[in-house]
Amino acid sequence: MTISPFEALACPLDGSALQISGRSWRCANGHSFDIARQGYIHLLPVQNKRSKDPGDNKEMVAARQRFLSSGFYQPLADAMSRAVFHEEFNESSINCLDAGCGEGYYMRQLAHSTPEIIDLALMGLDISKWAVLSAAKQDKSSSWVVGSNANLPVLPETLDRILCLFGFPVYPEFARVLKSGGEIVQMDAGVDHLRELREIIYPELRAPRPDQKAMPEGFTNLDTSVIRYTLALPDKGSIADLLAMTPHLYRANADGLARAAELESLTVTVDVILRRIRKN
Repeated sequence: MTISPFEALACPLDGSALQISGRSWRCANGHSFDIARQGYIHLLPVQNKRSKDPGDNKEMVAARQRFLSSGFYQPLADAMSRAVFHEEFNESSINCLDAGCGEGYYMRQLAHSTPEIIDLALMGLDISKWAVLSAAKQDKSSSWVVGSNANLPVLPETLDRILCLFGFPVYPEFARVLKSGGEIVQMDAGVDHLRELREIIYPELRAPRPDQKAMPEGFTNLDTSVIRYTLALPDKGSIADLLAMTPHLYRANADGLARAAELESLTVTVDVILRRIRKN
């Protein structure tokens, strides 16, 4: 098994190939992007930012790292790895992008579970510089990039797999960078995901959105499964970390957050939909 950084990077300004030169990545048109001291590359142009500091902030990233490193979502990581290396898998090497990688937990889990005979080239991308910084500090064997799913700094048809785990899929971009027959492994929250926490922080729960049945153009759904289990959060810290790594931290009002802060422990339902989606 060989784990290596994915290097088929594209200039975010003109889409041309980037080549590494010393401590920078450069394109033929003269655009240059320095490699940070921690090892990541910033490929999110200022004009493509919606805010000064987009994505998860430093505190949210730290909360996610504490929560995930405690093993609470290990069953999800195991299911993700099984979806990548499924029963019909027969490739000797794959290029894989985690589109919305956070602090890199799922990519590290994937690398750990890779069969010995497989060569795996990895790239983690997130719009949050704090998430990518954390990921790069923990893993030097992968490429880590600050960038956006809406404009992936990746050359066309160079990826075999894309992970989109509780993220924001941009299927036209995914179709552009995936090889023919390449796959997306996608995880989304199910109807009952964290229901017990949501019942505490919201006056009433919203009606669930209908599950997406139709596949985007150019893709075929290969498999859909549900990962569901009961998770015991033993203390205030784990509850606070879970809340901090979800959108509910910003959606709940002050009263709801105060109720959550009073909890000494909590048991929640993990309910996640996992899909394997193939580019035709």
